[in-house]
Amino acid sequence: MRQVLTLLAVLLAAYLAVCALVFFQQRSMLYFPQKFSGGELLPLGGGTRVGVTRLELPGPGAVLYFGGNAEAVAGSLPELQAVFPGQSLYLMHYRGYGATPGAPTEEGLHADAQALYEYVRARHPQVTLVGRSLGSGVATRLASERAVDRLVLVTPYDSMAAVAGHHYRWLPVRLLLRDRYESARYAASVNAPTTLLVAEHDDVIPRASSEALHRSFRPGLATLRVVPDVGHNDISLRALNSD
Repeated sequence: MRQVLTLLAVLLAAYLAVCALVFFQQRSMLYFPQKFSGGELLPLGGGTRVGVTRLELPGPGAVLYFGGNAEAVAGSLPELQAVFPGQSLYLMHYRGYGATPGAPTEEGLHADAQALYEYVRARHPQVTLVGRSLGSGVATRLASERAVDRLVLVTPYDSMAAVAGHHYRWLPVRLLLRDRYESARYAASVNAPTTLLVAEHDDVIPRASSEALHRSFRPGLATLRVVPDVGHNDISLRALNSD
């Protein structure tokens, strides 16, 4: 009996040690900062400096883009030009990515997104938000607080806790998680027409998570479109323009 209790104590200690390691290292597991050339560091309100890859064109429309957790967003510029012709494009560099200094956190990314939105809105009365994967959480929260004309979410999720819980069922992720990206909570306050693009073979974001987010929007406001024969990393925004 004593040996059994000793074994259980050792296993419990090991489990708690793993939980502690995950808690302190979780941001390195969530964010994969990419260094890439191009873009510029914009000085925004309140001393905020945000790296942006931008293409400014005459006209009222602009697209504000938030990428995935390992994305060098400058590489998405050609695709965005093709999908949103004639509109100005602003691709935000997360903290620690591209031109933006610092380290990524949910609150830091949200503050930068708010500051960049104000910069863009002052120049363009029509703003579309596009968020891919991790960035879908940034875009949804921003759309719940600011007036936007359209919201596009690519491989979105209802919350980071739900996604992490799917991949790490043996960990109490809801207790450990710092950056929660609770998109489903913010979705109820979104007023813009919303499109959710879901990859048929997404092995990162569970379909159930995307569908739960879809149900969180007000009835009739959001459309969920499953893009066939693609995975999490090869889904294209061009699906927006397909029949």
